[in-house]
Formats: sequence, structure tokens, C-alpha cells
Amino acid sequence: MTDPVSGRLVVGDPAPDFTLPSDTGESVTLSKLRGQRVIVYFYPAAMTPGCTKQACDFSDSLDRLTSEGYTVLGISPDKPEKLAKFRETDGLTITLLSDVDKNVMTAWGAFGEKKLYGNLVQGVIRSTFVVDPDGAIEYAAYNVKATGHVAKLRKDLGLEIA
Repeated sequence: MTDPVSGRLVVGDPAPDFTLPSDTGESVTLSKLRGQRVIVYFYPAAMTPGCTKQACDFSDSLDRLTSEGYTVLGISPDKPEKLAKFRETDGLTITLLSDVDKNVMTAWGAFGEKKLYGNLVQGVIRSTFVVDPDGAIEYAAYNVKATGHVAKLRKDLGLEIA
């Protein structure tokens, strides 16, 4: 059950459905991906060092993740046009989605109060989830590090590349 204090999702919660525009102009609806595992990750801003590292790591791991039945969706508050530039600049192969109004991030507990350089601010909480084939949260991690996170996720999912 969603943590009532933090509003964060926990394993077993139903994944909040969404339909968001992608960097290619298409809409992506989470519930239309039922039957497969979906990695949904939230990041603060395209074309920043940490977010670029994380997106490149997911892109580099995409073939392995896809072969294991996972789809990867990266969500930020950037407009689709900026996401398209992000894809082009860094050769990204994952699906990038735009949540400009931050409604999806808020529903997933990935937007809110966080510490930044010792100060409390409102912002995107770097978070990663795995949604199971039935639409439930199978894995939830908040405040993840950009660097090394994909390797840790692969390990946690039993997908370590030897």
C-alpha cells in the first residue's frame, strides 16, 4: 500500500496509469504495455550530466533488458522537443516521455520535497520502478544515484551482465 506519509509507492501497489507524449510525438500509455515488465524511471532534466549518464546507461543496457522482457520508459518534466534533442545529441535508444505538468511524477511519488545541497526544495526525485505484467509495482527505488544505478538495477533484477 502506498506509504501514507510520503505518498511513495511500494511493492504490490497498482502502478498509476498514464498517457504521456514521447520525444517522437507519439503518446505512450502504460496500461497498453500490460503483459510485459516495464521499467519506469524519473529524472530531473535532459542534457544534464547525471541524467545523461543514466539515460546512456539505460540505452547501453537496452538490448539485454529487452531480451529479458523489459521495456524502458524515461520520464522528465522536459518538453518533447528538448527530449528529441537529448535523444539525438546522445544517441539514446530508450523511450523518453514528457511530464511537463508533473502530474505523473506526483502520482508516483517522484516529485516533491527533497534535499539539494543541504537545502529542502521541491523537485523531481530520481526514482526507478519495475511494473509487473499485471500492472503492479514489482520494484520501487527512490533517491537513486544517476551513476551506477542501471548496473545496480540489473543486479537487483538478476540480469547482471557477466
